[in-house]
Amino acid sequence: MNEKEISIAPMLSWTDRHFRFFLRKICRHVLLYTEMINEHALIMGDKNRFLAIHSEEHPIALQIGGSNPKLMSQCAAIAQTYGFQEVNINVGCPSSKVQAGTFGACLMAHPEVVARCIEAMATKTTIPITVKTRIALEGPGDGYEELYHFIQTTQKAGCQKFIIHARKARLKGFSPKENREKIPLNYPLVYKIKQEFPELKIILNGNIISLSDINLHLKKTDGVMIGRHAYINPYFLASIDSLYYQDLHAIPSRKEIIEGMIPYLEDQIKKGIKIHSMTRHMMGLYYQQPQAKKFKQVLRQNNLEDLKKFLHS
Repeated sequence: MNEKEISIAPMLSWTDRHFRFFLRKICRHVLLYTEMINEHALIMGDKNRFLAIHSEEHPIALQIGGSNPKLMSQCAAIAQTYGFQEVNINVGCPSSKVQAGTFGACLMAHPEVVARCIEAMATKTTIPITVKTRIALEGPGDGYEELYHFIQTTQKAGCQKFIIHARKARLKGFSPKENREKIPLNYPLVYKIKQEFPELKIILNGNIISLSDINLHLKKTDGVMIGRHAYINPYFLASIDSLYYQDLHAIPSRKEIIEGMIPYLEDQIKKGIKIHSMTRHMMGLYYQQPQAKKFKQVLRQNNLEDLKKFLHS
């Protein structure tokens, strides 16, 4: 496999198992992430609901939100049992709900806590423990010194891969959306971190919306993580396998992707899953295409037979 890594970001209410299965009909090799799952929910809740994965979803990583080393280590052990290739710690989400749980972006101010979690998790699993973070909490300066210290501290604990959303985070007064849209990106700082830590795997995240963006960042980092645009315009991922993973299988057409989804939809409907909970993830398949409006109208009918008829239209 290519040494460079392309992945799809964990996105709450978006990167569930149905969306991940849909993406696998578009590209085979990008690394997929689950939605963030809280450590308490994973330990106390329905593990199969959170963690059951289809064989076609691999490679796939589990993202956990938490700060309790004991609980996080239990989560890591469970992740390996369920067949995940990686466990990722969320140190970047700035939402008030996440802050109240003492995890996410607020942990950037406490690298020693993250380090203790990594050390505890590494004792319970052989799969990699990684971190997704932002540059720093909002404050004076560009945040480089804070990020350097954070990485240095957590690297010593055993983390060898960092996914860096190339923005700072504001914990008070900004929603997650404002944290994306009102705080500027700083790609050069992430490039600099890669230069300072050449032995580490540094993955860049933040507003990657085209193949040219991917090509640009791969020249300076070990990989890219694509976020919202993978949901809005999933078909732009269709050429990823051939361009970056030397997989020469034919690029599927949009209708071939829909056709590939039909057996899955039929199977899940038989199990009692509402069709809308699956097809809602397919809305962007015809992004900026002439049939986009018609396709969305068909999906909104929540009728599998209408979707089958669309294939022959």
